[in-house]
Amino acid sequence: MSIEAIYAAVLDGDEAATKAEVQATLEAGVSAADILYQGSIAAMTEVGRLFEEGEKFVPEMLISARAMKAGLAILRPHLVDAGIEPVGKVVLGTVKGDLHDIGKNLVGMMLEGVGFEVIDLGVDVTPEGFVEAVEAHRPDFVGLSALLTTTMPGMRATVEALQEAGLRDRVMVMVGGAPVTQSFAEDIGADLYAPDASAAAGRAKTLLAAD
Repeated sequence: MSIEAIYAAVLDGDEAATKAEVQATLEAGVSAADILYQGSIAAMTEVGRLFEEGEKFVPEMLISARAMKAGLAILRPHLVDAGIEPVGKVVLGTVKGDLHDIGKNLVGMMLEGVGFEVIDLGVDVTPEGFVEAVEAHRPDFVGLSALLTTTMPGMRATVEALQEAGLRDRVMVMVGGAPVTQSFAEDIGADLYAPDASAAAGRAKTLLAAD
């Protein structure tokens, strides 16, 4: 039982070992915050680095993220009791007309892996749905995902809906998905574009720190 063992279990994507080590380390008296930051988040940061260097691939990143999420479920009540706040909050969803969620789910898990609270709205989310969620949750970011070129206009419509609702200045917009590009993100007025889940998590954390 140790933070090092949790780090290794998350890095290896071993969900059962992650849960067992988190529970045992908590019972040994190690703080939930230390387990989160030195174990889980440190491991997911390394997973992201290895992915960007081509040493890990999407399936491996996904199983590490699932292991981290399983450990986080055990940690969460202890973090709440200790008053540990997330680094930020993200409302995430796939835009209207698009039912793809694998990429969105991975982005959400990677964001959780670096310390964000994630409110996942699911798929086929209307611009009005995003506006309502921003009003309700007051996130730092709203994340828009699209896998189809035919649903990309939903991203523009959502940015415009946030503007019309007077919320655009209160939230940063992040976009991604297979057909999405940096130039498209700039064209619709998004604040952040990322080509993959690892980059999305890292860039969101960097942008929030700089804000």
